[in-house]
Amino acid sequence: MRIPLPPVPLPDDLVDVAREFEEGRQSPAEPRNAATVILMRPSEQGPEVYYLRRHVSMDFAGGMCVYPGGGVDPRDFDATVAWAGPSPASWAERLGCDEETARALVCAAVRETFEESGVLLAGTSSSSVVADTSGDDWEADRVALESRELSMTDFLNRRELVLRTDLLGVWDAWLTPIFEPKRYRTWFFVAALPTGQVTRDVSTESSSVSWIPARVAAVQADAGELALMPPTYLTSMEVGEHGSPEEVLAVAASRSVEMFTPAVEPLGSGWTLSMPERLRPLVAARRRA
Repeated sequence: MRIPLPPVPLPDDLVDVAREFEEGRQSPAEPRNAATVILMRPSEQGPEVYYLRRHVSMDFAGGMCVYPGGGVDPRDFDATVAWAGPSPASWAERLGCDEETARALVCAAVRETFEESGVLLAGTSSSSVVADTSGDDWEADRVALESRELSMTDFLNRRELVLRTDLLGVWDAWLTPIFEPKRYRTWFFVAALPTGQVTRDVSTESSSVSWIPARVAAVQADAGELALMPPTYLTSMEVGEHGSPEEVLAVAASRSVEMFTPAVEPLGSGWTLSMPERLRPLVAARRRA
């Protein structure tokens, strides 16, 4: 499946629909909050990233390669969840949202990463990380979390664990364009694969999983060999500019984000969707190469 990559010329009929929404002649769908995690490990070609290929039958991003993640669950708002690292108030400043939402987003990021990859960003203290989550008992808990039979709070309490929120970094935030029928406010986090842990192909929403250097994933998308949505492509391209997960996390440590919504803008004699300003030079250089 080949997906047009930014900057993508938009057909006239889609531009007309977008204008109807912008002018208030149609009402946009209410977005749902979501979190996604760019899970990394080192490689000779820079940060290697964990991608899941969604089933083609999925009604959102079917057939696309994505990072682990998903929608915020009501129980992610539980203020009693065991917590280590920056406070929810600190996260709220960096994520550009209120404290309650920040807590839920961080919890969702950790929960969804465990549900979709088997990797758990948690430990018995603020200085420890779970070393292995591949046993049958861990799998039973992962399935219970995925089915919502078990809440993240109860899961952590029963195992006497705390969320290691300091293992996450802030990277970006994207809101689906106003004219899309299904919309998400998605906050992008980064994290390194903890020492001793391994990913497992466990997500019920994916048909396959792969570790691919971020810069290689962008090249494969350019060649039509990998289907990436524009935010995933642009993020992979940007992460791939760095030499290691440590470099990416160092950049993330100083980042705060504002939600970016692609809007219609001129492209030559036609129209395209906008992108964050910091990414325009990277895309322009890539198109000139």
